[in-house]
Amino acid sequence: MEIKVLGTGCPKCKKLFAEAEQAVAHAGIPVTLTKVEKLDEIMDYGVMMTPALVVAGEVKCSGRIPKAAEIVTWIMNVAAKE
Repeated sequence: MEIKVLGTGCPKCKKLFAEAEQAVAHAGIPVTLTKVEKLDEIMDYGVMMTPALVVAGEVKCSGRIPKAAEIVTWIMNVAAKE
């Protein structure tokens, strides 16, 4: 499973990456966590506000920082479908 944090590197983007790292550690599922900082790549997802989080190719949130527990729920839901 791949998770991407979309953002240009602002403090909110860094906070979202930290929350995502905590979620990945807690979920215990193999996940590739990456940052996408290039504006043209971010725009490819149709995101108008950052930070944004993409889980398995689907934008789960944009313009806010979800807590690690919420991200874990998204990870587990995708894992259950795979």
